[in-house]
Amino acid sequence: MSALGIQLLGELSGCDKNLINDVEKVEQLMIQAAEKANTTIVKSVFHRFSPHGVSGVVVIQESHLAIHTWPEYGYASIDFFTCGDVSSPKIACEFLAEAFKAEQIEIKEVERGGIIKPETL
Repeated sequence: MSALGIQLLGELSGCDKNLINDVEKVEQLMIQAAEKANTTIVKSVFHRFSPHGVSGVVVIQESHLAIHTWPEYGYASIDFFTCGDVSSPKIACEFLAEAFKAEQIEIKEVERGGIIKPETL
């Protein structure tokens, strides 16, 4: 690996509006996504906004998995940042897209830490 980690930015549209507005279910699915990605969970924090929407993060030893939902649009934004070669953030993204019944998913991958000189990695 020439970078410190990989960050996946996911756009999920056409999601089940009730599902992505349920803070307990979103947290449960995010934890399952972290487990499926072979990461070590440290802690999770989630919040439901009024009148709708959920934001939360699962802090993992390898970095984090975060989500923000807009149920009124059937949209969820996910951000999965993992370091090392053991975890599989793409599996987590695909799991959530299926779990939220997303009609469309777009994932952008960004290498993080690429500006560090190779001899220091």
